[in-house]
Amino acid sequence: MGSRRRRGQHHGRWVVPSVAPAAAAFTAAGLLLVVVAFHCFLSPPLGGGGGGVRRHNPPFLLNKPAELRRNLVGTVDFTVPSGGSRLGEELWTSKTAHHFVGCSDATKEFAADAKAVTEPNRYLMIATSGGLNQQRTGIIDAVVAARILNATLVIPKLDQASFWNDASDFGEIFDADSFISSLANDVKIIRQVPDRNGKTPSPYKMRVPRKCTPKCYENRVLPALLKKHVVQLTKFDYRVSNRLETDLQKLRCRVNYHALKFTDPILEMGRLLVQRMRAKSGRFIALHLRFEPDMLAFSGCYFGGGEIERRELGAIRKRWDTLHESNPDRERRHGKCPLTPEEVGFMLRALGFGKDVHLYVASGDVYGGEETLAPLKALFPNFHSKETLSSKEELAPFLPFSSRMAALDYVVCDDSDVFVTNNNGNMARMLAGRRRYFGHKRTIRPNSKKLSSLFLNRTSMSWDTFASKVQMYQKGFMGEPNEIKPGKGEFHEHPMDCICARTKRRTGPSKPYLSNRAREAAGNHTSDAEFDWSDLDYGENTPLGGDSSTETDPDYGRIAGPDIPELEDILSD
Repeated sequence: MGSRRRRGQHHGRWVVPSVAPAAAAFTAAGLLLVVVAFHCFLSPPLGGGGGGVRRHNPPFLLNKPAELRRNLVGTVDFTVPSGGSRLGEELWTSKTAHHFVGCSDATKEFAADAKAVTEPNRYLMIATSGGLNQQRTGIIDAVVAARILNATLVIPKLDQASFWNDASDFGEIFDADSFISSLANDVKIIRQVPDRNGKTPSPYKMRVPRKCTPKCYENRVLPALLKKHVVQLTKFDYRVSNRLETDLQKLRCRVNYHALKFTDPILEMGRLLVQRMRAKSGRFIALHLRFEPDMLAFSGCYFGGGEIERRELGAIRKRWDTLHESNPDRERRHGKCPLTPEEVGFMLRALGFGKDVHLYVASGDVYGGEETLAPLKALFPNFHSKETLSSKEELAPFLPFSSRMAALDYVVCDDSDVFVTNNNGNMARMLAGRRRYFGHKRTIRPNSKKLSSLFLNRTSMSWDTFASKVQMYQKGFMGEPNEIKPGKGEFHEHPMDCICARTKRRTGPSKPYLSNRAREAAGNHTSDAEFDWSDLDYGENTPLGGDSSTETDPDYGRIAGPDIPELEDILSD
């Protein structure tokens, strides 16, 4: 439509001044040639006008007509190479990764016997919230909360009523026996509260604010626990402070990286997917794409789709009445917008990954469907997913359960040679931290703040210039050790207290990742203030359910400091 309107402007008469006949003829001929050339330049290619109504290509794709015209007008060569760089192993692994090792053993000062620190008649129950990885954070912090309160932890109850609509219980996703036995020296864990007088006691339900400190738990939860004996903390996601003493941070790591394991069926299927990827290629990249409609709507970003996109994503965004009015330009300037699949492909090629690299994509339904994915598949034709690698019969036991399907992606992404995330959500953070803990495996997060402006101006520079800028902007976003300053970052993504530098002698003890001086400078903790809580994943803002008349107001007595909105059913994982 746009190109036809522009052509129509040149169909009127051109007025030529009265001059000498030869000059007039020459001038008229010259103008006519200009008009014809301009008309042809703006005309669509042959075969572009079909008889039926066709929805336009998603405007964020490079091969849309306007983009092609800018490329033709430009005087630079933006030809994307098919081959990779000559970096070799350095591209796939960090040179310094072997200097660090995960270290989460309890210190001598941390009592190693749960029986000695567990008080009788204190039972802590937890109701998690959100999708698989958000619930994982709740389970980890539930163990920490129980230790702070010297309470017995009851196996956490998973969220079965949110957007994810997954009826799985804890034991259908995680190995409950391993969870209980692995943490026996830290926290006493049981499957259910013991009966009293032949009846199961009803828990007192309450909610603590996000980032609740140990003192917060002692002041808020302990009195209720002493009086009621059985307390259930609801909507338990990010309810323990990012800042904790080292012993409690190490406990978090023991839970996350050792005690919390998937069930055998999930692990076996996940490892089978990895095996099939390795059979196709010795090594591969796993990409957590996150370009689903709900993700884009929550981001408040605009991807150039005109009124159709504004209407479709705007309708989805109305689910969250606590969200501020979207300002797409501001979100993009601040690096809050996910890259399009095409942009992810450009970034990877610019970093040096060639066309022959195999890509495993963990994603839901991509906005725009196959048309949106087409440029990424053109750049990386060896494109795989759990659906393409397995049969319907193999996936049948997992298909009805969103969390179990997400767990399969988690296993493959964890075991990939390179993990690329396109957002800073729960799965991205959890996997980034895990991969740091187990050897700093290459983990790439786009520097969206810098890359967004680069992508907008890519046609004004050569490919070599573009690639050089991408490589420069991505320094510090490639999963290298020491990428962040001591004391900064969200703990699940940067588990600094649980990473130690190897000593020169292999038999000697490992040294802490942070020196004592660095710990003192950082306040011996990671900082909540440095964690952008607005990055936490999005959710449906449904009215609070009437869980119990004993549940306290979630906003009652918030602790100081920034906090994220109370988004009820978290979607992103």
